[in-house]
Amino acid sequence: MQILKAYSETLKTYFEQILVTKDPVTLYEPISYIMSLGAKRIRPLMLLHTHKIFGGDVKSVLPLAAAVEVFHNFTLMHDDIMDNASMRRGHATVHEKYDVNTAILSGDLMLIQSYGLISKCSDSPAYTDIMTTFNEMSVQLCEGQQLDVDFESRDNVEIDEYIHMITYKTSVLIAAAMKMAAQYAGASQEDQEHIYQFGKNIGIAFQMQDDILDSFGEKAAVGKRIGGDILEGKKTYLYIKALELSDDSQKAKLISLMNDPHIEDQRKIDDVLNIFKATHVRVYADQLKEAYRDLAFSHLAELKINESDRVELKEFGQYLLDRTV
Repeated sequence: MQILKAYSETLKTYFEQILVTKDPVTLYEPISYIMSLGAKRIRPLMLLHTHKIFGGDVKSVLPLAAAVEVFHNFTLMHDDIMDNASMRRGHATVHEKYDVNTAILSGDLMLIQSYGLISKCSDSPAYTDIMTTFNEMSVQLCEGQQLDVDFESRDNVEIDEYIHMITYKTSVLIAAAMKMAAQYAGASQEDQEHIYQFGKNIGIAFQMQDDILDSFGEKAAVGKRIGGDILEGKKTYLYIKALELSDDSQKAKLISLMNDPHIEDQRKIDDVLNIFKATHVRVYADQLKEAYRDLAFSHLAELKINESDRVELKEFGQYLLDRTV
């Protein structure tokens, strides 16, 4: 869609300038590798567009957009290690292609690089606010990641706990990216809050769609194994809702399947998905996803921006929820 294409070339050129592989090559090459794996770069593109709709100069905020994308890929690199994931965007994960130690160290460097990129905007009157937003988001993301890990050993995760976890692990980065752009452009406090809430709630719906695709998508389109969340013991909304809707026999079987490390992988995936289908959890997941979309759109309606920009942001939100990858 147009909103995703508008600044793609500008952003691509900027990344080519800053992502230089140098000595030691073994440290820098994995960074170039993960940054080249066909990401849609939704977060930096939305940051650039947000900056533009509040009257900012897009080129001036490129370092901030790049910082968000480098930071995002750093989190994915370390997340893949924790999940023991073998594929990312249809390609080998960094720790699989290289090794775990390399992925840890290259990821650490990406975190440092993201702060270096933000510092290029230090001449902005909003620099302190931008750094506060970024730091608060970073802490929340780590908390969300830890909650996700903790949930793997629990069978009593509640839906509100799950929503809190994905808010911190996923959606606050989208929200913070848009808020930082608004801050840099000098938007009002009210508009900063509405754009943050738009990003946060679209982010929750975005993660819901990811969970749905992991269980019900097509491998060729998604770019990773279907059922990966099941094999990793993830307590997604689908699993939590299935427990709620299951009869005693289904519930016992579902808990047993998720906790038994000796069941053959494909059998585990198939048996869990059969319970998901029998309890119709996808219908409930779609409804919840749409509820968060509508909440995001309610904040969008309050923004003091041009109507054409509002329409583009709304189309973007719907695109995220309609995607199959």
